[in-house]
Amino acid sequence: ELVPAVTRSGWTVMRWLGEYETTAHPSASDRPLLGLVAKGVGRHALEGLRPAHVADWVAAMKRERLTPGSIRKRVGALARALDVAVHRELIVVNVARNLPRNYAAYSAADGEPVMDTARDRRLEPGEEARLLAAIGDDADWRRLVVLALETAMRLSELYTLEVSQIDLPRRTIFLDRTKNGDKRQVPLSSVALAALAELPASGLLFPGFFDGDRRRTTLRLGYHWRRIAERAGCAGLHFHDLRHEATCRLFERTTLSDTQISLVTGHRDPRMLRRYANLRGSDLAERLW
Repeated sequence: ELVPAVTRSGWTVMRWLGEYETTAHPSASDRPLLGLVAKGVGRHALEGLRPAHVADWVAAMKRERLTPGSIRKRVGALARALDVAVHRELIVVNVARNLPRNYAAYSAADGEPVMDTARDRRLEPGEEARLLAAIGDDADWRRLVVLALETAMRLSELYTLEVSQIDLPRRTIFLDRTKNGDKRQVPLSSVALAALAELPASGLLFPGFFDGDRRRTTLRLGYHWRRIAERAGCAGLHFHDLRHEATCRLFERTTLSDTQISLVTGHRDPRMLRRYANLRGSDLAERLW
C-alpha cells in the first residue's frame, strides 16, 4: 500500500527516485540511469525542483562532454520518474517536460560541439575466433556469444531467456520481455540451432547468470565480458557490439527486407536501420537498368 502523500512532504528528489524504482517498475533501460539522475539533481527538494535546476544539470553534463543523446536519456529518465510523481499528486508540474526543444544540443557558449555518434564497432577478421578461444571451456559464455551473433538479441534478452521460449522444431525464440516492451519472434540459423542442441529441461537457459536483478546482472556480466575481450586482444569491444555485428550480417548475408530484419532485431525506429543501408549498396545497383 502506498504511503499517503502528506507524509512525503519534504522528500528530496533522491528519495523519490528510490520510491519510484521500488514501486513504479521503471523500464530496464531507465533503471541504470536513476543513480546518475540522483547524482545530478537528487539533493533538491522534490516539491522545490525548478527548471533552472534541470538546466544547471544539463550544463554540468555538457561540461563533462556527454553526447546529446546521453543527456537526453538521463533527462528522459528523470521526466518519466516525475510523471509518476505528478500522477500520485506529489508535485503539480513536471519541470523536466518544460525544457527548450534543443536543450541537449551544444551551442557556441558550451565550447567545442559534441555530436551524437552511433557506435559502429564491428568484429575484425579473427576476433570471433579469439573471443571463443578466450572463453575456453565455459559452455554458457560460449553459447551466449554465439547466440548474440546469430540472433542480434540484447544481453538482457539472452540472460532472461527461458527454455520454454525456445521452439526448436519451428526454429524460433519467442521474446516476451524486450527492452521496448514489444513481443517478437527471432528465427534461428543452423549455427544457433547447434548452440541450442543440449537444453536444460526447464527454467532459464543460463541459470547461473540471472540473479533476479537486471541492473546487477548486467553490470556483473559486463565486467566479466571486459575481461574476456581483453584476453582475446579485443579491448574496448562491448558486448552490445555483437548485436550490431549480428544486424550487419543479416543485411550482408540474407535477402531479408529492412522491415523483416527490424522484426528480427526489434528496432522500432526505421532510422535506426538506415545506417546499415550502405551494406546493400551493390544490391541496389543491381536493380538499376
